[in-house]
Amino acid sequence: MRIRNAHTLTGHGNIPGRSALIEIMEAGLQAADPYWNTRDLVRVEKGNLVVGGSRFEPDGSPVTGEEVFNLSHIGRIFVLGAGKGIQRVAKALEDTLRDCLSGGHVIDKKGHPVILERIGVTLGGHPVPDDDCVRGCHHILDLLQDLREDDLVFTCVANGVSALLTLPVPGVTLEDVKATTRIMQIEHGAPTHDLNPVRNHLDMLKGGRISRRIGAARAIHIIAIEPGSHHTLMYENYWLHSLPDATTYEQAIANLKKWDAWKEIPASVREFLLRKDPAHDTVKADEYARLGHRIFGVMPGPYQTAKVPAAMRKAEELGYQPYFIGEEVSAIEASHAAAYLAEIAKTIERRGQPFRSPCALFTSGEMVVTVGKEGGIGGRNQEFALAAAQRIAGSSRIVVASVDTDGTDGPGGRLSPDDDSVTCLAGGIVDGFTMQEAARTGIDIAGALRCHHTTPALLQLNSGILAEPNISLNDLTVALIMGES
Repeated sequence: MRIRNAHTLTGHGNIPGRSALIEIMEAGLQAADPYWNTRDLVRVEKGNLVVGGSRFEPDGSPVTGEEVFNLSHIGRIFVLGAGKGIQRVAKALEDTLRDCLSGGHVIDKKGHPVILERIGVTLGGHPVPDDDCVRGCHHILDLLQDLREDDLVFTCVANGVSALLTLPVPGVTLEDVKATTRIMQIEHGAPTHDLNPVRNHLDMLKGGRISRRIGAARAIHIIAIEPGSHHTLMYENYWLHSLPDATTYEQAIANLKKWDAWKEIPASVREFLLRKDPAHDTVKADEYARLGHRIFGVMPGPYQTAKVPAAMRKAEELGYQPYFIGEEVSAIEASHAAAYLAEIAKTIERRGQPFRSPCALFTSGEMVVTVGKEGGIGGRNQEFALAAAQRIAGSSRIVVASVDTDGTDGPGGRLSPDDDSVTCLAGGIVDGFTMQEAARTGIDIAGALRCHHTTPALLQLNSGILAEPNISLNDLTVALIMGES
Protein backbone atom coordinates (compact mmCIF):
# COMPACT_ATOMS: atom_id res chain seq x y z
CA MET A 1 0.00 0.00 0.00
CA ARG A 2 1.28 3.46 -0.88
CA ILE A 3 -1.08 5.14 1.61
CA ARG A 4 0.25 4.33 5.06
CA ASN A 5 -2.52 5.71 7.28
CA ALA A 6 -5.67 4.58 5.47
CA HIS A 7 -7.25 3.30 8.70
CA THR A 8 -6.92 6.70 10.37
CA LEU A 9 -8.19 8.58 7.32
CA THR A 10 -11.34 6.45 7.03
CA GLY A 11 -12.27 6.31 10.71
CA HIS A 12 -14.26 9.54 10.95
CA GLY A 13 -16.41 11.99 9.00
CA ASN A 14 -18.04 10.60 5.85
CA ILE A 15 -16.69 7.10 6.40
CA PRO A 16 -18.20 5.40 3.29
CA GLY A 17 -17.11 8.23 1.01
CA ARG A 18 -13.65 8.45 2.53
CA SER A 19 -13.19 4.69 2.25
CA ALA A 20 -14.12 4.70 -1.44
CA LEU A 21 -11.94 7.70 -2.21
CA ILE A 22 -8.90 6.25 -0.43
CA GLU A 23 -9.24 3.13 -2.60
CA ILE A 24 -9.33 5.37 -5.68
CA MET A 25 -6.32 7.41 -4.61
CA GLU A 26 -4.41 4.23 -3.76
CA ALA A 27 -5.03 2.88 -7.26
CA GLY A 28 -3.68 6.09 -8.79
CA LEU A 29 -0.63 6.14 -6.54
CA GLN A 30 0.13 2.49 -7.26
CA ALA A 31 0.10 3.22 -11.00
CA ALA A 32 2.64 6.04 -10.56
CA ASP A 33 5.55 3.61 -10.45
CA PRO A 34 8.09 3.44 -13.31
CA TYR A 35 9.91 0.37 -11.97
CA TRP A 36 8.33 -2.38 -14.09
CA ASN A 37 8.21 -0.28 -17.25
CA THR A 38 11.93 0.39 -16.85
CA ARG A 39 12.50 -3.36 -16.47
CA ASP A 40 10.57 -3.86 -19.73
CA LEU A 41 12.61 -1.17 -21.46
CA VAL A 42 16.06 -2.44 -20.43
CA ARG A 43 16.79 -6.20 -20.57
CA VAL A 44 19.79 -8.50 -20.52
CA GLU A 45 19.37 -11.32 -23.06
CA LYS A 46 22.04 -13.89 -24.04
CA GLY A 47 25.03 -11.70 -23.35
CA ASN A 48 23.45 -8.61 -24.88
CA LEU A 49 21.97 -5.52 -23.28
CA VAL A 50 18.74 -4.73 -25.12
CA VAL A 51 17.13 -1.30 -24.77
CA GLY A 52 13.91 -0.38 -26.49
CA GLY A 53 10.22 -0.90 -27.15
CA SER A 54 7.94 1.03 -29.47
CA ARG A 55 5.63 2.21 -26.68
CA PHE A 56 8.56 3.94 -24.97
CA GLU A 57 9.72 5.84 -28.07
CA PRO A 58 8.77 9.48 -28.66
CA ASP A 59 6.55 9.93 -31.71
CA GLY A 60 8.55 10.91 -34.75
CA SER A 61 11.93 9.76 -33.44
CA PRO A 62 14.53 9.82 -36.24
CA VAL A 63 15.93 6.51 -34.93
CA THR A 64 13.59 3.70 -33.93
CA GLY A 65 13.86 0.10 -32.86
CA GLU A 66 15.87 -1.61 -30.17
CA GLU A 67 19.42 -0.71 -29.24
CA VAL A 68 21.46 -3.91 -28.77
CA PHE A 69 24.82 -3.73 -26.97
CA ASN A 70 27.19 -6.68 -26.76
CA LEU A 71 28.10 -6.63 -23.07
CA SER A 72 31.59 -7.93 -23.81
CA HIS A 73 32.23 -4.82 -25.92
CA ILE A 74 31.00 -2.27 -23.36
CA GLY A 75 33.60 -0.69 -21.13
CA ARG A 76 31.65 0.60 -18.15
CA ILE A 77 27.97 1.26 -17.46
CA PHE A 78 26.88 4.20 -15.29
CA VAL A 79 23.48 5.48 -14.11
CA LEU A 80 23.07 9.21 -13.42
CA GLY A 81 19.97 11.21 -12.64
CA ALA A 82 17.82 13.44 -10.48
CA GLY A 83 14.16 13.87 -9.60
CA LYS A 84 11.60 13.19 -6.93
CA GLY A 85 11.38 9.40 -6.58
CA ILE A 86 14.00 8.83 -9.28
CA GLN A 87 15.38 5.92 -7.28
CA ARG A 88 12.53 3.75 -8.60
CA VAL A 89 13.93 4.09 -12.14
CA ALA A 90 17.49 3.64 -10.92
CA LYS A 91 16.47 0.60 -8.87
CA ALA A 92 15.05 -1.08 -11.97
CA LEU A 93 18.33 -0.45 -13.80
CA GLU A 94 20.30 -1.70 -10.81
CA ASP A 95 18.25 -4.91 -10.64
CA THR A 96 18.55 -5.48 -14.40
CA LEU A 97 22.24 -4.72 -14.86
CA ARG A 98 23.49 -6.28 -11.61
CA ASP A 99 27.24 -7.02 -11.89
CA CYS A 100 27.41 -5.26 -15.28
CA LEU A 101 26.79 -1.94 -13.53
CA SER A 102 29.96 0.02 -12.77
CA GLY A 103 28.24 2.60 -10.57
CA GLY A 104 26.43 5.89 -10.73
CA HIS A 105 24.77 8.59 -8.69
CA VAL A 106 21.26 10.05 -8.41
CA ILE A 107 19.74 12.92 -6.45
CA ASP A 108 16.37 12.30 -4.79
CA LYS A 109 14.26 14.51 -2.54
CA LYS A 110 14.83 14.65 1.19
CA GLY A 111 12.31 12.51 3.03
CA HIS A 112 12.61 9.63 0.57
CA PRO A 113 14.28 6.43 1.81
CA VAL A 114 17.53 5.27 0.18
CA ILE A 115 16.78 2.02 -1.67
CA LEU A 116 19.84 1.67 -3.94
CA GLU A 117 22.90 -0.49 -3.31
CA ARG A 118 25.25 -0.06 -6.29
CA ILE A 119 24.25 3.49 -7.25
CA GLY A 120 25.07 6.37 -4.93
CA VAL A 121 22.23 8.53 -3.62
CA THR A 122 22.17 12.10 -2.35
CA LEU A 123 18.97 13.46 -0.80
CA GLY A 124 18.58 17.14 -1.64
CA GLY A 125 16.29 20.05 -0.90
CA HIS A 126 13.15 20.74 -2.92
CA PRO A 127 11.66 23.10 -4.08
CA VAL A 128 14.50 25.32 -2.86
CA PRO A 129 17.87 23.60 -3.50
CA ASP A 130 20.43 23.23 -0.74
CA ASP A 131 24.07 22.28 -0.16
CA ASP A 132 23.25 18.59 -0.59
CA CYS A 133 21.92 19.23 -4.12
CA VAL A 134 25.29 20.77 -5.00
CA ARG A 135 27.11 17.89 -3.32
CA GLY A 136 25.11 15.38 -5.37
CA CYS A 137 25.91 17.27 -8.57
CA HIS A 138 29.62 17.10 -7.79
CA HIS A 139 29.30 13.31 -7.46
CA ILE A 140 27.65 13.23 -10.90
CA LEU A 141 30.28 15.56 -12.32
CA ASP A 142 33.08 13.32 -11.02
CA LEU A 143 31.60 10.36 -12.91
CA LEU A 144 31.36 12.43 -16.11
CA GLN A 145 35.02 13.50 -16.03
CA ASP A 146 36.74 10.43 -17.46
CA LEU A 147 34.18 8.77 -19.71
CA ARG A 148 35.52 6.74 -22.64
CA GLU A 149 34.00 5.98 -26.03
CA ASP A 150 33.14 2.40 -25.05
CA ASP A 151 31.28 3.48 -21.90
CA LEU A 152 27.48 3.52 -21.71
CA VAL A 153 25.62 6.08 -19.61
CA PHE A 154 21.96 5.86 -18.59
CA THR A 155 20.49 9.15 -17.43
CA CYS A 156 17.13 9.26 -15.70
CA VAL A 157 15.20 12.40 -14.82
CA ALA A 158 11.78 13.08 -13.31
CA ASN A 159 9.72 15.91 -11.87
CA GLY A 160 11.76 17.82 -9.31
CA VAL A 161 14.98 17.59 -11.31
CA SER A 162 15.11 21.38 -11.80
CA ALA A 163 15.59 21.97 -8.07
CA LEU A 164 17.55 18.85 -7.17
CA LEU A 165 20.06 19.20 -10.02
CA THR A 166 21.69 22.45 -8.92
CA LEU A 167 25.32 23.38 -9.55
CA PRO A 168 25.62 27.19 -9.95
CA VAL A 169 27.74 28.77 -12.67
CA PRO A 170 30.91 30.69 -11.68
CA GLY A 171 30.08 34.06 -10.15
CA VAL A 172 26.67 32.95 -8.87
CA THR A 173 26.48 31.29 -5.46
CA LEU A 174 24.08 28.69 -4.18
CA GLU A 175 22.63 31.35 -1.88
CA ASP A 176 21.96 33.49 -4.97
CA VAL A 177 20.14 30.62 -6.67
CA LYS A 178 18.17 29.85 -3.51
CA ALA A 179 17.13 33.47 -3.15
CA THR A 180 16.10 33.67 -6.80
CA THR A 181 14.03 30.49 -6.52
CA ARG A 182 12.41 31.58 -3.27
CA ILE A 183 11.55 35.06 -4.51
CA MET A 184 10.18 34.01 -7.89
CA GLN A 185 8.42 30.72 -7.16
CA ILE A 186 7.47 30.79 -3.49
CA GLU A 187 6.98 34.47 -2.73
CA HIS A 188 5.65 35.58 -6.13
CA GLY A 189 4.03 32.30 -7.24
CA ALA A 190 5.75 31.85 -10.61
CA PRO A 191 5.13 28.41 -12.17
CA THR A 192 7.98 26.12 -13.19
CA HIS A 193 7.77 26.98 -16.89
CA ASP A 194 8.45 30.64 -16.06
CA LEU A 195 11.13 29.92 -13.43
CA ASN A 196 13.14 27.42 -15.47
CA PRO A 197 14.49 29.77 -18.15
CA VAL A 198 16.15 31.58 -15.25
CA ARG A 199 17.64 28.66 -13.37
CA ASN A 200 18.55 26.78 -16.57
CA HIS A 201 21.01 29.55 -17.38
CA LEU A 202 22.43 29.75 -13.86
CA ASP A 203 23.54 26.13 -13.78
CA MET A 204 26.41 23.96 -15.00
CA LEU A 205 24.40 20.74 -15.48
CA LYS A 206 20.87 21.84 -16.42
CA GLY A 207 19.66 22.51 -19.95
CA GLY A 208 21.22 19.49 -21.62
CA ARG A 209 24.70 20.12 -20.23
CA ILE A 210 24.86 16.57 -18.82
CA SER A 211 24.59 15.26 -22.39
CA ARG A 212 27.29 17.65 -23.53
CA ARG A 213 29.61 16.33 -20.81
CA ILE A 214 28.93 12.70 -21.75
CA GLY A 215 30.80 13.51 -24.94
CA ALA A 216 31.78 10.56 -27.11
CA ALA A 217 30.40 7.91 -24.75
CA ARG A 218 27.11 6.30 -25.66
CA ALA A 219 24.01 7.42 -23.80
CA ILE A 220 20.42 6.36 -23.19
CA HIS A 221 18.19 9.07 -21.72
CA ILE A 222 15.21 7.83 -19.70
CA ILE A 223 12.49 10.35 -18.86
CA ALA A 224 10.01 9.29 -16.19
CA ILE A 225 6.98 10.63 -18.04
CA GLU A 226 5.16 9.67 -21.22
CA PRO A 227 7.41 9.69 -24.32
CA GLY A 228 5.54 12.55 -26.03
CA SER A 229 6.78 13.72 -29.42
CA HIS A 230 10.38 13.99 -30.55
CA HIS A 231 9.75 17.51 -31.89
CA THR A 232 8.45 18.70 -28.51
CA LEU A 233 11.40 17.21 -26.66
CA MET A 234 13.87 18.82 -29.08
CA TYR A 235 12.32 22.26 -29.55
CA GLU A 236 9.98 22.98 -26.63
CA ASN A 237 11.69 21.39 -23.64
CA TYR A 238 12.50 23.52 -20.60
CA TRP A 239 12.79 21.02 -17.72
CA LEU A 240 14.10 17.62 -18.83
CA HIS A 241 17.73 18.52 -18.26
CA SER A 242 19.30 15.58 -20.07
CA LEU A 243 17.71 16.93 -23.28
CA PRO A 244 18.15 20.15 -25.28
CA ASP A 245 16.80 23.38 -23.80
CA ALA A 246 14.44 25.66 -25.70
CA THR A 247 14.82 28.64 -23.34
CA THR A 248 17.01 31.71 -23.78
CA TYR A 249 18.73 34.40 -21.74
CA GLU A 250 16.15 36.84 -23.08
CA GLN A 251 13.30 34.71 -21.74
CA ALA A 252 14.97 34.48 -18.36
CA ILE A 253 15.22 38.25 -18.06
CA ALA A 254 11.68 38.80 -19.37
CA ASN A 255 10.20 36.28 -16.92
CA LEU A 256 11.93 37.87 -13.93
CA LYS A 257 10.45 41.20 -14.94
CA LYS A 258 7.06 39.64 -15.64
CA TRP A 259 6.87 38.40 -12.03
CA ASP A 260 8.21 41.70 -10.60
CA ALA A 261 11.28 39.89 -9.30
CA TRP A 262 14.02 41.55 -11.37
CA LYS A 263 14.94 44.16 -8.77
CA GLU A 264 14.63 41.74 -5.84
CA ILE A 265 16.95 38.99 -7.03
CA PRO A 266 20.69 39.11 -6.21
CA ALA A 267 22.79 41.48 -8.33
CA SER A 268 25.05 38.60 -9.38
CA VAL A 269 22.11 36.90 -11.11
CA ARG A 270 21.12 40.04 -13.00
CA GLU A 271 24.70 40.65 -14.09
CA PHE A 272 25.21 37.07 -15.27
CA LEU A 273 22.00 37.00 -17.30
CA LEU A 274 22.66 40.40 -18.87
CA ARG A 275 26.09 39.23 -20.11
CA LYS A 276 24.38 36.48 -22.14
CA ASP A 277 27.68 34.62 -22.30
CA PRO A 278 27.47 32.05 -25.15
CA ALA A 279 30.06 29.91 -23.36
CA HIS A 280 27.51 29.26 -20.61
CA ASP A 281 24.47 28.85 -22.85
CA THR A 282 22.37 25.70 -22.70
CA VAL A 283 22.44 22.88 -25.26
CA LYS A 284 20.17 23.48 -28.25
CA ALA A 285 18.58 20.94 -30.61
CA ASP A 286 21.20 21.12 -33.37
CA GLU A 287 24.07 20.43 -30.95
CA TYR A 288 22.10 17.66 -29.29
CA ALA A 289 21.30 15.94 -32.59
CA ARG A 290 25.01 15.50 -33.27
CA LEU A 291 25.45 13.51 -30.05
CA GLY A 292 23.37 10.57 -31.33
CA HIS A 293 21.75 9.77 -27.98
CA ARG A 294 18.50 7.80 -27.66
CA ILE A 295 15.48 8.92 -25.60
CA PHE A 296 12.78 6.75 -24.01
CA GLY A 297 9.80 7.67 -21.82
CA VAL A 298 8.91 5.01 -19.26
CA MET A 299 5.39 6.16 -18.34
CA PRO A 300 3.46 5.78 -21.59
CA GLY A 301 -0.27 6.32 -21.61
CA PRO A 302 -2.92 9.06 -21.73
CA TYR A 303 -3.14 12.03 -19.34
CA GLN A 304 0.68 12.11 -18.96
CA THR A 305 0.75 8.81 -17.07
CA ALA A 306 -1.20 5.74 -16.04
CA LYS A 307 -2.17 7.26 -12.66
CA VAL A 308 -5.39 8.90 -13.82
CA PRO A 309 -6.73 5.98 -15.89
CA ALA A 310 -5.96 3.58 -13.00
CA ALA A 311 -7.78 5.78 -10.51
CA MET A 312 -10.70 6.21 -12.90
CA ARG A 313 -10.98 2.45 -13.38
CA LYS A 314 -11.12 1.96 -9.62
CA ALA A 315 -13.84 4.63 -9.31
CA GLU A 316 -15.94 2.88 -11.97
CA GLU A 317 -15.38 -0.45 -10.24
CA LEU A 318 -16.78 1.07 -7.04
CA GLY A 319 -19.85 2.42 -8.82
CA TYR A 320 -18.78 6.02 -9.52
CA GLN A 321 -18.90 7.26 -13.10
CA PRO A 322 -15.50 8.89 -13.69
CA TYR A 323 -15.00 12.18 -15.53
CA PHE A 324 -11.62 13.68 -16.38
CA ILE A 325 -12.11 17.44 -16.33
CA GLY A 326 -8.60 18.91 -16.25
CA GLU A 327 -5.45 17.46 -17.80
CA GLU A 328 -3.15 20.37 -16.98
CA VAL A 329 -4.36 22.16 -13.85
CA SER A 330 -1.02 23.95 -13.70
CA ALA A 331 0.08 27.43 -12.64
CA ILE A 332 -3.25 27.84 -10.82
CA GLU A 333 -3.42 28.77 -7.15
CA ALA A 334 -4.36 25.64 -5.21
CA SER A 335 -7.09 27.45 -3.28
CA HIS A 336 -8.63 28.75 -6.52
CA ALA A 337 -8.55 25.30 -8.11
CA ALA A 338 -10.21 23.89 -4.97
CA ALA A 339 -12.98 26.47 -5.10
CA TYR A 340 -13.68 25.68 -8.76
CA LEU A 341 -13.79 21.90 -8.34
CA ALA A 342 -15.86 22.15 -5.14
CA GLU A 343 -18.46 24.32 -6.84
CA ILE A 344 -18.81 21.84 -9.69
CA ALA A 345 -19.26 19.04 -7.14
CA LYS A 346 -21.91 21.05 -5.27
CA THR A 347 -23.80 21.75 -8.50
CA ILE A 348 -23.83 18.02 -9.26
CA GLU A 349 -25.05 17.31 -5.73
CA ARG A 350 -27.87 19.88 -5.88
CA ARG A 351 -28.96 19.81 -9.52
CA GLY A 352 -27.51 16.71 -11.16
CA GLN A 353 -25.63 18.94 -13.62
CA PRO A 354 -23.36 18.75 -15.55
CA PHE A 355 -23.14 15.08 -14.46
CA ARG A 356 -25.38 12.81 -12.46
CA SER A 357 -24.19 11.27 -9.23
CA PRO A 358 -22.69 8.97 -8.14
CA CYS A 359 -19.63 10.19 -9.99
CA ALA A 360 -15.99 11.15 -9.53
CA LEU A 361 -14.22 14.19 -11.00
CA PHE A 362 -10.50 13.95 -11.78
CA THR A 363 -7.85 16.58 -12.43
CA SER A 364 -4.08 16.47 -12.78
CA GLY A 365 -1.27 18.98 -13.16
CA GLU A 366 0.94 21.07 -10.91
CA MET A 367 -0.81 23.75 -8.86
CA VAL A 368 1.01 26.62 -7.17
CA VAL A 369 0.83 28.37 -3.81
CA THR A 370 1.98 31.98 -3.52
CA VAL A 371 3.42 32.03 -0.02
CA GLY A 372 4.81 35.57 0.17
CA LYS A 373 6.81 36.02 3.37
CA GLU A 374 4.90 33.35 5.33
CA GLY A 375 6.91 30.40 6.62
CA GLY A 376 4.31 27.73 7.29
CA ILE A 377 4.67 23.99 6.68
CA GLY A 378 2.48 22.54 3.94
CA GLY A 379 2.13 22.01 0.21
CA ARG A 380 -0.17 22.69 -2.70
CA ASN A 381 -2.26 19.53 -2.31
CA GLN A 382 -2.73 20.13 1.41
CA GLU A 383 -3.75 23.70 0.64
CA PHE A 384 -6.20 22.40 -1.96
CA ALA A 385 -7.77 19.98 0.54
CA LEU A 386 -8.35 22.56 3.28
CA ALA A 387 -9.65 25.15 0.81
CA ALA A 388 -12.09 22.55 -0.55
CA ALA A 389 -13.23 21.72 3.00
CA GLN A 390 -14.45 25.29 3.42
CA ARG A 391 -16.48 25.07 0.21
CA ILE A 392 -18.16 21.69 0.80
CA ALA A 393 -18.97 22.24 4.48
CA GLY A 394 -22.29 20.64 5.41
CA SER A 395 -22.42 18.27 2.43
CA SER A 396 -23.22 14.66 3.24
CA ARG A 397 -22.25 13.40 -0.21
CA ILE A 398 -19.02 15.13 -1.30
CA VAL A 399 -15.49 13.95 -0.43
CA VAL A 400 -12.36 15.53 -1.90
CA ALA A 401 -8.72 14.38 -1.87
CA SER A 402 -5.53 15.64 -3.48
CA VAL A 403 -1.99 14.21 -3.42
CA ASP A 404 1.40 14.73 -4.99
CA THR A 405 2.12 11.36 -6.56
CA ASP A 406 5.71 11.25 -5.31
CA GLY A 407 4.33 10.99 -1.76
CA THR A 408 5.83 14.25 -0.49
CA ASP A 409 3.75 17.38 -0.96
CA GLY A 410 5.85 20.50 -0.51
CA PRO A 411 9.23 20.68 1.21
CA GLY A 412 7.99 19.32 4.53
CA GLY A 413 9.69 20.36 7.74
CA ARG A 414 9.79 20.00 11.47
CA LEU A 415 6.58 20.77 13.32
CA SER A 416 8.53 21.86 16.40
CA PRO A 417 12.19 22.52 17.27
CA ASP A 418 12.14 19.48 19.56
CA ASP A 419 10.93 17.12 16.83
CA ASP A 420 13.79 15.51 14.89
CA SER A 421 11.47 13.86 12.36
CA VAL A 422 10.53 15.44 9.04
CA THR A 423 6.78 15.31 8.62
CA CYS A 424 5.88 15.57 4.96
CA LEU A 425 2.36 14.66 3.94
CA ALA A 426 1.43 13.55 0.43
CA GLY A 427 -1.76 15.62 0.56
CA GLY A 428 -5.13 15.55 2.28
CA ILE A 429 -8.69 14.23 2.24
CA VAL A 430 -11.73 16.21 3.43
CA ASP A 431 -15.52 15.92 3.46
CA GLY A 432 -18.60 17.89 4.43
CA PHE A 433 -17.98 17.22 8.12
CA THR A 434 -14.37 18.48 8.20
CA MET A 435 -15.26 22.06 9.14
CA GLN A 436 -17.45 20.79 12.02
CA GLU A 437 -14.59 18.63 13.27
CA ALA A 438 -12.23 21.60 13.07
CA ALA A 439 -14.58 23.83 15.04
CA ARG A 440 -15.09 21.15 17.67
CA THR A 441 -11.33 20.73 18.20
CA GLY A 442 -10.41 24.41 17.92
CA ILE A 443 -8.56 24.20 14.60
CA ASP A 444 -8.58 27.43 12.60
CA ILE A 445 -8.65 26.30 8.96
CA ALA A 446 -8.94 29.85 7.61
CA GLY A 447 -5.90 30.84 9.65
CA ALA A 448 -3.96 27.79 8.48
CA LEU A 449 -4.65 28.73 4.86
CA ARG A 450 -3.80 32.38 5.46
CA CYS A 451 -0.40 31.43 6.93
CA HIS A 452 0.09 28.46 4.57
CA HIS A 453 0.60 26.29 7.66
CA THR A 454 -1.60 23.41 6.53
CA THR A 455 0.28 20.29 7.64
CA PRO A 456 -0.43 20.67 11.39
CA ALA A 457 -4.14 21.29 10.74
CA LEU A 458 -4.52 18.19 8.56
CA LEU A 459 -2.60 16.03 11.01
CA GLN A 460 -4.78 17.18 13.92
CA LEU A 461 -7.88 16.45 11.84
CA ASN A 462 -6.59 12.95 10.98
CA SER A 463 -6.99 13.99 7.35
CA GLY A 464 -3.37 14.30 6.19
CA ILE A 465 -2.41 11.54 3.76
CA LEU A 466 0.90 9.81 4.54
CA ALA A 467 2.29 7.87 1.58
CA GLU A 468 5.31 5.80 0.67
CA PRO A 469 7.52 7.88 -1.68
CA ASN A 470 7.73 7.04 -5.37
CA ILE A 471 8.14 8.87 -8.68
CA SER A 472 6.54 12.29 -9.11
CA LEU A 473 3.89 12.48 -11.82
CA ASN A 474 2.34 15.74 -10.68
CA ASP A 475 -0.84 16.01 -8.63
CA LEU A 476 -3.81 13.66 -8.52
CA THR A 477 -7.02 15.36 -7.37
CA VAL A 478 -10.42 13.71 -7.06
CA ALA A 479 -13.85 14.93 -5.98
CA LEU A 480 -16.30 12.13 -5.16
CA ILE A 481 -20.02 12.86 -5.29
CA MET A 482 -22.01 10.03 -3.73
CA GLY A 483 -25.49 9.01 -4.82
CA GLU A 484 -28.59 10.36 -3.07
CA SER A 485 -29.27 7.08 -1.32
